[in-house]
Amino acid sequence: MFKHIREDIACVFDRDPAARSTFEVLTTYPGLHALLHYRLAHWCWNHGLKYLARMISFLSRWFTGIEIHPGATIGRKFFIDHGMGVVIGETAEIGDNVTLYHGVTLGGTSWNKGKRHPTLRDGVVVGAGAKVLGPIEIGENGRVGSNAVVTKDVPAGATAVGIPGRIIVKKEDSEANRRRQAMANKIGFDAYGMTDEMPDPIARSIHNLLDHMQAVDEKIDRMSNALGELGHKECTGQLPKLKTELDEVTSTKES
Repeated sequence: MFKHIREDIACVFDRDPAARSTFEVLTTYPGLHALLHYRLAHWCWNHGLKYLARMISFLSRWFTGIEIHPGATIGRKFFIDHGMGVVIGETAEIGDNVTLYHGVTLGGTSWNKGKRHPTLRDGVVVGAGAKVLGPIEIGENGRVGSNAVVTKDVPAGATAVGIPGRIIVKKEDSEANRRRQAMANKIGFDAYGMTDEMPDPIARSIHNLLDHMQAVDEKIDRMSNALGELGHKECTGQLPKLKTELDEVTSTKES
């Protein structure tokens, strides 16, 4: 339980540059409050305390403006940014590292019982005001553009935009793209789910920067190894590690 809470706090720092301290996040972020209320309500729901679970969910909606049904399934490091107007239905399933912005609806299109809400796989980002409706699946690392209305499956790594939602060019699964993603993950980039499906000159420039950084890393490693073989011990040390999100939270607490 406490491990999940620490992860939930850490992912706020990872995805919201405006977050300045753990105390601020704990006291002023309705997305985090709604998630904590959900986790309690979900526990009650799974242990047969249905009415108590619904009451916790109702009070959470009143306090935060976010409605999460206690029967929904939500994974780790889930982040709701701003949050007002978010609705998550009973049979919705959400994987790890998923981000929703304000006004998002994960709703149903049928009154029939059973699976009637969407499934969001790991790493999905849903933009502000988007509606994802029905028992569909948004694949791993998929994106849904702001104000889109999506009623059909979105493949892994693809982006859906517009009304009705349409799939724009899926990112090519190439070695270059995998290297860029690895470097982006290493430096903590892509907090807002920026993708390269659209012809964006800034995105192209950032891709060039990531490619250059990857080449520089590899060249430094080769030079260090060569100098180490020649007896220069100064070049055999490891580069300083980049801070992880948990390191950021720990340092903030200490300060």
